[in-house]
Amino acid sequence: MANPLDLSGQTILVTGASSGIGRSTAVLLSELGARVVLSGRNAERLEQTAAGITNNGHHIAGFDLSRLEEIPAWLGGLVKEVGPLSAFVHCAGLISMLPVRYLELKHLHEVMTVNFCAAALLTKEFSRKQIRRPKSSIVFVASAAGLVAAPGRAVYSASKGALIAFARSAAVELAPQGIRVNCVAPGLVQTEAHEGSGSMLTAEQIEALVNTTQPLGWGTPLDVAHAIAFLLADTGRWITGSVLCVDGGYIAQ
Repeated sequence: MANPLDLSGQTILVTGASSGIGRSTAVLLSELGARVVLSGRNAERLEQTAAGITNNGHHIAGFDLSRLEEIPAWLGGLVKEVGPLSAFVHCAGLISMLPVRYLELKHLHEVMTVNFCAAALLTKEFSRKQIRRPKSSIVFVASAAGLVAAPGRAVYSASKGALIAFARSAAVELAPQGIRVNCVAPGLVQTEAHEGSGSMLTAEQIEALVNTTQPLGWGTPLDVAHAIAFLLADTGRWITGSVLCVDGGYIAQ
């Protein structure tokens, strides 16, 4: 019996591939046979991700997604190098912990730019026939914070909520073109980004928070990567416009 998760012959762009969920996703997709295009801002970390990929054909394409106006030219040039894409996974994002009373326009702009605007513009370019293969897929890494409230997360939640709403509408609009669009919504996952998110809580307080809000405890980047692979592969052939919660039971409460 053929493996329904087999991604052989597919070329998949992974943004935010330099660490955390993006890195785990890139490595897993390569293990499933995909040719992976690694994107991120930190060239050294992208090389570290590439070192963990055993099959041949991966490609490093460093880029700062906050440069929104350059996305069309960058993606177009990338496709000239690697050929049409089968899918892209938007793992790049900024984690924000900031009470509303301290909100500043600069902070709002930074978070929305990477978490939402970049994803929207990548989707626009990806929908062009010369950029993608006829049957293709998009997966956004959203967040449980985009579905439920949490103090200090108003801006972050707004960016992920916007991403989820965009994905649902884009899924309906792009379905006739053979493009599926889905989200995964992780809960608290042990990543470098989370550890450096500027949380006002101590490590002990964060541990207690996880234990009381996520019945299955901490998640790992690989937990989320498995869900992403499921949505990209033939296992997700009949799934679009969906949000798959990978949150240790957080939203179930």
